[in-house]
Amino acid sequence: MADHFGRFVWYELLTTDMASAAAFYAEIVGWAVKDASSPELAYRLLTAGAAPVVGLMDLPEEGVRMGATPRWLGYVGVDDMDATVAQILRLGGAILVSPTDSNIGRISVVADPQGATFALVARLALGPAQTSGSYQPGRVGWHELLAEDRRKVFPFYGQLLGWKRASTEVDPASVYDLFSAAGQTIGGMLTKLPSVSHACWLHYFNVEDVGAAARRVTAGGGRVLQEPIELPDGGWIVRCVDPQGALFALQGAWDHKGVERSSEVSWSSAWEGIASQGRMVIHKTKR
Repeated sequence: MADHFGRFVWYELLTTDMASAAAFYAEIVGWAVKDASSPELAYRLLTAGAAPVVGLMDLPEEGVRMGATPRWLGYVGVDDMDATVAQILRLGGAILVSPTDSNIGRISVVADPQGATFALVARLALGPAQTSGSYQPGRVGWHELLAEDRRKVFPFYGQLLGWKRASTEVDPASVYDLFSAAGQTIGGMLTKLPSVSHACWLHYFNVEDVGAAARRVTAGGGRVLQEPIELPDGGWIVRCVDPQGALFALQGAWDHKGVERSSEVSWSSAWEGIASQGRMVIHKTKR
């Protein structure tokens, strides 16, 4: 795991309808579905070719009772789980699920000092790890933190995971900080709007055509929250919500056909119904 320290190496969707969610994302992103259940846990893998990319599991009943809603959870690789968890507490973060052995390795679910939830994994057990920042279709190509205050929270991730700002110069006028892990830029941080109720992470899935994928989102019962946005490099992104209510984003080329701004829901209002991620309860005693 040393080569993957500080990188996002795994992703899980916690959902209320695993079968429907698996079919939805298989259609949107092009993933194949593989059952990886055990007697103790229903679990599915979504794969790009032969490589597992993300996992799906049911949102625990206790979490549902406490108000947790479907969501994506990104796992960052660490070398020493216990030492990392102790450091999170020293830096003002929180431990939501204490270190435990699971079907994907030794894991812990944590929150940064502003309440954004993510997970840690040591000894990843599901084959080759996801390559953070890959632009290959079917991979997770970008990670975005919507923070309460991006500049105040950045030192937490820097000290904990070794992340660095992609630029050493701080521009007072900028609203977005790129960050790198092991020299590779893998994501960005921005201070969320007041209408976004809670700090959180958003993960971007690579697709060959954003327009075609967005049409599949709508056809599959999900919602496109904004019309595609063009990036400086000529790529496009679109933010969406799946049929169970989990937020995600897509990135890739766009053919400019058949995608219009959604009249049903705005980006800000979609976040208002999301329960506090700091209250999420996950039981993952997966052997």
